[in-house]
Amino acid sequence: MGVFVLLNIYISKRLIAKLDISDKLKRYLRIFLLINIVGILCYMLARYYVNTPGWLYFLFSVPIGILFLLFCTAVLYDISRVLLSFAPISPSRRKFFKKSLDFSSLAIASTLSLKAMYEAKFVKIEKVDVDIKNLKESYKIVQLSDLHIGGLIDREFVKDMVTRVNALAPDVVVITGDLIDVDILHAKETVGELANLKSKYGTYFIVGNHEYFQGIEKIIMSVKSLGIRVLENENVYIGEDENGFNLAGVYDLIGYRTKTYMPDLDKALEGKKESPTILLAHQPKFIQEVYEGVDLMLSGHTHGGQLYPFKYLVALQQPYVSGLHKHNENLQIYVNKGTGFWGPPMRLGASAEITEIVIRPLKTTLN
Repeated sequence: MGVFVLLNIYISKRLIAKLDISDKLKRYLRIFLLINIVGILCYMLARYYVNTPGWLYFLFSVPIGILFLLFCTAVLYDISRVLLSFAPISPSRRKFFKKSLDFSSLAIASTLSLKAMYEAKFVKIEKVDVDIKNLKESYKIVQLSDLHIGGLIDREFVKDMVTRVNALAPDVVVITGDLIDVDILHAKETVGELANLKSKYGTYFIVGNHEYFQGIEKIIMSVKSLGIRVLENENVYIGEDENGFNLAGVYDLIGYRTKTYMPDLDKALEGKKESPTILLAHQPKFIQEVYEGVDLMLSGHTHGGQLYPFKYLVALQQPYVSGLHKHNENLQIYVNKGTGFWGPPMRLGASAEITEIVIRPLKTTLN
């Protein structure tokens, strides 16, 4: 809350105070900021009261996104205003450009906020082909990640998602962490919809950092009760003998801090077959612990930045933010932007996704 208050003060002093508008309009804008910060406080409280009506939860969650976009606008406005003050132009032209800057800044902030709320309504199907060395036949993997069930991610959302996944006729479904954001007892029916996921070789799940906040042991037991395999520093073989691949999964990196459920790659790869290996690890930066024995890593966690400017802050903490990347000669990584969202129901330049990944044999050319 301290950070949010500081952002509000910056917006008030460096954007609103500098606008060439009447004092009355400035007062209204500051009242809006005050209402917005109260909404953020209510959102934090609503996260602990699961019976908050959906429409009210929506109203409480939007202010975080609005504040962030307003802050980004204020920073750009501040820089532009300073540069304009040094521009070698006449006072009349400077005044004209200043008024244009004032209007466009408010218009852009409002437009981006509305666009971000609109974009969050849609979950895209991202189709990705990945060539894997020594793979004998192709497999279709559907990846889900960062659902953050609770609040606005409700039973209808999950039910619709399951229908869309099943329509893809996957060989395997994987869920790469941050499944839930409330106590599992309050989301059993919603989580239960995942039992309807259909695939040839089943559904597999690894925990993300948010599972540690909501009772990781209870969540793991609940997910297992749905017939979903939880990969806890272990691996399974997918497909027919000699023609399939190893699917491994590890606990999340936050386990190092909590000293419980710590990731162990060596254990996860123990006893795997001499076939290509796909690793499920929630955070992309776990790739720094992967030296050999893995061909493809599937991660989530980043939300692709969720709100575009935030992407650059995420990149300071994670080596990859979204999409497919070649980490080295032997290892590739795909980062899912998240199937749900966290915090505000807003996405800007980072659409939610259900990922259809087709892994296929790498074709070699004979000289």
